[in-house]
Amino acid sequence: MKLNNKIIFAAIAGSLSLTLLPSVAAAQSMSPMKAKIDSFTDSFAVRVFPANPYQHRIRVEVKVYDKDFRPISAVVSPAEFTLGASFSRPVTVVVPFAGGENRKVRICTEAIPFPGQKSTIKAQICGKYLGTRLQQ
Repeated sequence: MKLNNKIIFAAIAGSLSLTLLPSVAAAQSMSPMKAKIDSFTDSFAVRVFPANPYQHRIRVEVKVYDKDFRPISAVVSPAEFTLGASFSRPVTVVVPFAGGENRKVRICTEAIPFPGQKSTIKAQICGKYLGTRLQQ
């Protein structure tokens, strides 16, 4: 009987501890988060997919920074858009090598609060990308 009680107590304690674990929070995402791109031209292109896991739409802006988070000139298409609940969409980013053979950049997806919302927090998620210029 004592062994049975211990097993039952362990099962109840295990079940209770699982219910008390923090739940996974949905977070803005982007894929891929890391990539190496080879190019024969003066620039390289990356296609990223920002995603909205929330049950409401969000405004999104895609920005490009150097490895030290300084803004750089790049072509982002589209740069700003509204993303519906539980959707993602492709964004093409074209980054110039700026005279170098390699260029490390960070492409960031930033959620922008809608005007009139109480929250003014900008959520940001960034991926790391390395472009390598190949010799022709």
